[in-house]
Amino acid sequence: MGDADERQVADAALRLVDVDPRAAWAQASGVLARIGPDQDAPTLAIAGRAAGLAALHLEHVDMAVDLLRAAVACGRRSGETHLEGEAAMSLAYALTRRGEPRRALRTVDTALARLTGLSKTRARAQRGGILHQLGRLDDALNDYGAALPALRAAGDWAWVQRVHSNRAVLRIYRSQLDAAEGDLREAIRVCCDHKLDLQLALAYDNLGFLYLRRGDVPAALHAYDEAERRHVAAGAPAGTVLLDRSELLLSVHLVPEAREAAQRAVDEFARLRRYILLPQAQLLLADAALLDGDVGSARHAAEQALRRFRRQQRPEWVAVARHTVLKCRLQLGGRSRPTVRELAAAAEALDAGGFPAAAAEARLSAARLALEQGRLAQARTLVRQSSAARDTGPAELRVHAWHGEALLRLAEGSATAATAALRQGVRILTDYQATLGATDLRAHASWHRTELVTLGLRLAVDSGRPRTVLDWAERGRAITALTRTVRPPEDPQLAQAMAELRATVAELAETRTAGAPRDALERRQVALERAVRERVRHVPGLSGVPVTHPTITDLSAALGDSALVEYVELDGRLHALTVIGGRARLHALGGTDDVRQSLSHVPFALRRLLKPGRHQVEQAAIRLLTALGAELDDQLLRPLASYVRDRPLVLVPTGPLQCIPWALLPSCLGRPVTVAPSATLWHRAATATTVLDTMIAVAGPGLPNALVESRAIARLYSDRGRGAQLLAGSQARVDAVRAALGRSEVAHLAAHGVFRADNPLFSYLRLSDGPLTVYDLESLPRVPSLVVLAACESGQAAVLTGDELLGLAATFLMLGTRALIGTVVPVPDAETASLMVDVHRQLLSGKSVAAALAVVQERAARSPALLVAASGLVCLGAASSVGGVSVPGPLAPECPVPATPDARDLELATLFG
Repeated sequence: MGDADERQVADAALRLVDVDPRAAWAQASGVLARIGPDQDAPTLAIAGRAAGLAALHLEHVDMAVDLLRAAVACGRRSGETHLEGEAAMSLAYALTRRGEPRRALRTVDTALARLTGLSKTRARAQRGGILHQLGRLDDALNDYGAALPALRAAGDWAWVQRVHSNRAVLRIYRSQLDAAEGDLREAIRVCCDHKLDLQLALAYDNLGFLYLRRGDVPAALHAYDEAERRHVAAGAPAGTVLLDRSELLLSVHLVPEAREAAQRAVDEFARLRRYILLPQAQLLLADAALLDGDVGSARHAAEQALRRFRRQQRPEWVAVARHTVLKCRLQLGGRSRPTVRELAAAAEALDAGGFPAAAAEARLSAARLALEQGRLAQARTLVRQSSAARDTGPAELRVHAWHGEALLRLAEGSATAATAALRQGVRILTDYQATLGATDLRAHASWHRTELVTLGLRLAVDSGRPRTVLDWAERGRAITALTRTVRPPEDPQLAQAMAELRATVAELAETRTAGAPRDALERRQVALERAVRERVRHVPGLSGVPVTHPTITDLSAALGDSALVEYVELDGRLHALTVIGGRARLHALGGTDDVRQSLSHVPFALRRLLKPGRHQVEQAAIRLLTALGAELDDQLLRPLASYVRDRPLVLVPTGPLQCIPWALLPSCLGRPVTVAPSATLWHRAATATTVLDTMIAVAGPGLPNALVESRAIARLYSDRGRGAQLLAGSQARVDAVRAALGRSEVAHLAAHGVFRADNPLFSYLRLSDGPLTVYDLESLPRVPSLVVLAACESGQAAVLTGDELLGLAATFLMLGTRALIGTVVPVPDAETASLMVDVHRQLLSGKSVAAALAVVQERAARSPALLVAASGLVCLGAASSVGGVSVPGPLAPECPVPATPDARDLELATLFG
């Protein structure tokens, strides 16, 4: 191949860099291998530049710098000034990526002195990017604005989109979000029109960053997923996407996921020597560790980032890192605690660097510290500096402003004005939560309201006014935001991922039984769960729908003769709010730790009863359970006995009380007891109307008594003239059960239940073809009014900040189920089966759900064999108000329950009635 041909190949490789960096690398490196180092300097300059840029796109930063330095030398030796200048311009870009922006600026200035025409315009655009990295934003904007018209006129579309993308990021930092979106939309259009695939991936990444700053989490997640997909398709690492995704996950307090993404970004940037981005990843890792309670690791990562930013001479990021270090010191307290002056100075630096939300957070911390030290005037100045953001801008800024206002008003002696400011902050956060469609995003985002609600609740308790306490207790139970559950739209990709996940979990169960290797299947399960989770998170919320809380009058009308007891935890102490006969009262109880101590022994005693053993061991376990039940009763209900008397109870637990087996408490045994996530949710269910005229009974695999239990229950309903469907054996498939749930008013599900503490939305009931998960339920158009989950731990839930509950039972309630019977502890299959049949028999006699369960539990308490099964059952929702399933005429004789099903029954889906 002649010199002219080699130059053509080198030129082609250079044009290919932004389209296909791997192909560009292959062509350019081939030219370099074929030409000797002392031959054809112009071609070597072009090929070296193409190879260096391709290496840079493929994240080989050090190799790129070496190749581009050699290209600059070849350009100088060739005597063609423009070749030297173009190579120097590219070298400046590589030095910036490696974290040497000052050297990069000197290099690009050298390039500008040697270039003319279009090449000089590109170099000016490149200088704008370097100035941007150095925090000289006005200078960067000038260079971007000067370069863009000339690039457009020349049809240099790769550089046109690059300038639009870079300018968009700058505008995002300056909170000019509409202008930034215009830039990004234009960059995406140019990339699509001219097939700039890798640049399109980067533009989507920046679009996700824009949505994140705007507070539109579903749109941001969608953009990041698209960016990651396109990075992978282009063969480029997706470290920048990991970085932005971590920041997004932190914004909704998905801390473990955020920390994992930040750590992956740190590892990738360190491995690829992308030192310009490494400290940003370290900073996010520090924020995640801090929220995770790991202050030592957080401070170490933040100080590492601070040192790197200082070496890179990037003052705006130095300010961010210094603020993170101050947050760590604030958390540690003691002599390391920062001063008001340090925090105020950090806020000023953050404002100057274009980080308004972080600046507001620093001012709030400074104001709080000043108030603690009695420096009211200084606190007032700090709060007033943020007050302009109270009514406009991102939610985070507005909330910080109202929080500071509340603290100031309280310090000035106006608790009423402080409470009004706190209500404004909570309202903003509630509206923000409503924009999130995915249940886990909304639930975890409740963390943001913790400080506001705690202060509001403290003021309410100090006031001694029960109505005010109820108002703040309900505002704090962020589960009320979940009453506006968004059902995911029909999504073929989601349906396919769910089907593959179901098959994988079913295959895993088989391999566990056979003792076969399962590493590959477990990795596939993790990947599919991630795909499902992220797909669902794209769903937008239902903003603009108000959340209303019932008044004491509303609750009293729905309660009738029942008593409502809502528990509140504040500063390590429990309080109980009662609503009885139209009157609300506030009661001080004991310490939360005392209750936790009593509860910690309950699982041990129940497990001892589950295992067959000696009579003496069984009796000792029963005595322990009796003693623990009495302790919990003394702590939670007996102090209220003179008020609640023998009324049916509606209990609204908090924190550690969410999974109490209430039937163990003497005050609850034999009494109708309903457990609700919040008074608001209970009132919504209690005031709905339902006709319980159709039912489904499901028998899952692996439970010897599931079929006989479900068949007996279905026959009870059919004998009383109600439509009843039994799904068992191979008929108890996920799709069939989902369809039946969507058209039934009563559902009895006898199946293995698995509560996933690591990811509660993948908690499931095991059916014949795999798991029926929370995600399967969320896509239902409707759910039954009454659900009985005859499965271990089916009533369990993950309890998040704000008493948010995630799990199977909680999901049914959020979707509209009015009453649910579930278990909060592991229960024995055989004993549970007989109890469940009896519960339905009581329902069909006309009793409410809570009353039916109370009768069955009181009978079971006389038998050690039934005690565990009965005590683990709880009545959730608005069970005291669903009403009995009344039927005319006397009850039919009890159905005989055979000891074992026959083979025909295992495969039969029988329709009754």
